[in-house]
Amino acid sequence: MAYQPSETRYEKMIYKRCGKSGVMLPALSLGLWQNFGDVDNIVNQKNILTTAFDNGITHFDLANNYGPPPGSAETNFGKILKEEFSGYRDELIISSKAGYTMWDGPYGDWGSKKYLVSSLDQSLKRMQLDYVDIFYHHRPDTNTPLEETMVALDLIVRQGKALYVGISNYQAEEARKAFDILKQLGTPCLIHQPKYSMFERWVEGGLLDALEEYGVGCIPFSPLAQGLLTNKYLNGIPCDSRATRNLFLKEADITTKKVEKVKQLNELAIVRNQTIAQMALAWLMKDKRITTVLIGASKPEQVLNSIACLDNLHFSEEDLTKINNILA
Repeated sequence: MAYQPSETRYEKMIYKRCGKSGVMLPALSLGLWQNFGDVDNIVNQKNILTTAFDNGITHFDLANNYGPPPGSAETNFGKILKEEFSGYRDELIISSKAGYTMWDGPYGDWGSKKYLVSSLDQSLKRMQLDYVDIFYHHRPDTNTPLEETMVALDLIVRQGKALYVGISNYQAEEARKAFDILKQLGTPCLIHQPKYSMFERWVEGGLLDALEEYGVGCIPFSPLAQGLLTNKYLNGIPCDSRATRNLFLKEADITTKKVEKVKQLNELAIVRNQTIAQMALAWLMKDKRITTVLIGASKPEQVLNSIACLDNLHFSEEDLTKINNILA
């Protein structure tokens, strides 16, 4: 039986304007960084995506190298999109990126026009799409002139392969330069995707101010510090956790000091009638400069648990003081 989305899906989500654009994004977006490769179960992938859409998550975020193997997340997403979402493409914001190693040789990495244009062509083919809504440069490239990279993003929009462009992992000063170039080209930057969580707060040192000044949206990734800001590691490292699989969260990252902070944060979350993960997501959303927060999920229930953070987005001054003291 063909998938029929929930008729009440738009009643369950908060939508915010992205910078100074006309685009409204859901408070939570779904990232396909992990759990959507060929090593993962495609039925589970389908259930995650449909659960997200049923609850108002309209933005799905990918990159050329997501998998494993690289590219497989886009391929699997494309299959699911064609089978389950073919009549709903215009209700979705689909994004992809290029900037990390994707293929052998000098043209499969970083930020040259050659790489970015070729990579997006490959991504569109894998996802069976004519265009993406947002295309990002995934990381700065010190060896390619910033002008070349931004001209490539502008070209991609003019070719009709993307509606908007963004950047990811850029520090404040370089982001400002990128914004200026894109504005002069006539393709303003829509959004910036930085790593931001209670344990990773570098964006507060100038990047958020730059985004506000230029009218650029913000979509933090790794908001739960790869699972550290959950109840998973309160009593040791579970055998099925990311840390044991040696991905981006290593066992060495789970220090006694950090676990103690997580325990204190968890106590505050309980008082707020939230899980620590829900509180960590809500904590990011308290800043009006944050447009949407990028979540991941290994099962549909995690999507629903994340969405429940919207039930309590208020933080008192006392709450914020306690959190800052814990994180100090």
